[in-house]
Amino acid sequence: MPTHRNPVPTVDIIIAMGTGVILVKRKNPPLAWALPGGFVDYGESLEQAAVREACEETGLSIRLGRQFHTYSEPDRDPRQHTVSTVFLATAEGTPVAGDDAGEVAIFHEGSLPPLAFDHARILGDYFAAQRAVA
Repeated sequence: MPTHRNPVPTVDIIIAMGTGVILVKRKNPPLAWALPGGFVDYGESLEQAAVREACEETGLSIRLGRQFHTYSEPDRDPRQHTVSTVFLATAEGTPVAGDDAGEVAIFHEGSLPPLAFDHARILGDYFAAQRAVA
C-alpha cells in the first residue's frame, strides 16, 4: 500500500497596526519572533484558521483583508513541509500574548528582530508592496 506524504496547510497573518506589524515570540521550537499563524484545523477554512490563530496568539479580533501571497518552499518550516497562505489584516486594541506566543509586540520595517521560518522574506515582500503603492 503506497504512503502519500503531502504538505500541511498553514496560515500566517500580517496584522498592520499603524506603520508597524504585530509579531509574536514563539514558546515552541523554533524559538524566535514570527508572524501570528499556525496550522489549519480539519474542517476549517483558511480564513477561519487565520481569524482563530490571530485571536489565540494576540488576543485581538482582527478584520481580515485579502490574501497576500502563498509560500510553499519545501524547507520554509524546519518541522515539516508546509504551504502557508498569508493574509493581510488590521486590528484595534492592545495585543496580549496567548496560546503558544510568549510575547507579542509591534515592529517596524527598520527594527525587525530575527524571524522564524521564512517570515523575513514574507515581511520583505509585504513592505516592498507597501512602498510600491505609496
